Amino acid sequence: MKVAIYSAKNIIRIMAMASCVWPLAFAAYADRIAFLVPSQIIYPGEIIGGSGLQEKYFTIKASAAGQYVLSSQQLAGKVARRTLLPGQPILVSALNEPELVERGVPVALVYSTGTLVITAKGTPMEAGHAGDFIKVRNMDSGIIVSGTVLADGSIQVGMQ
Repeated sequence: MKVAIYSAKNIIRIMAMASCVWPLAFAAYADRIAFLVPSQIIYPGEIIGGSGLQEKYFTIKASAAGQYVLSSQQLAGKVARRTLLPGQPILVSALNEPELVERGVPVALVYSTGTLVITAKGTPMEAGHAGDFIKVRNMDSGIIVSGTVLADGSIQVGMQ
């Protein structure tokens, strides 16, 4: 078995050659893709509108581009989950649906089975989006129940 011993000067020379080759190798596997980027800071909880966005080109692997917002349709009605910086691509995971139910704001509780439908008022113990399973305090009895947030902002309680 042969062991090669390199001097510091040789290691620096090898690293310099590799740094010249790396951009060329990377360019062969990357594409210039247009992303939507904010033109100003967007803070968490803010609704993202069509204004304040611009198109900017980045060099990235095409397979990784799906992680980022490419069109305004992906932003329609979305809310920022974290701070979005100007000129930086927006990750799809940094977006969220707006909350339909806010903590402490009264909502309708709905229990339905067959043709029987019972409604009551409740106070959510936590915020929620459509489809979230949250806890709600029944305003009449004070009992805490769990239910699913519906698209209309009411909460379906009972057996699911």
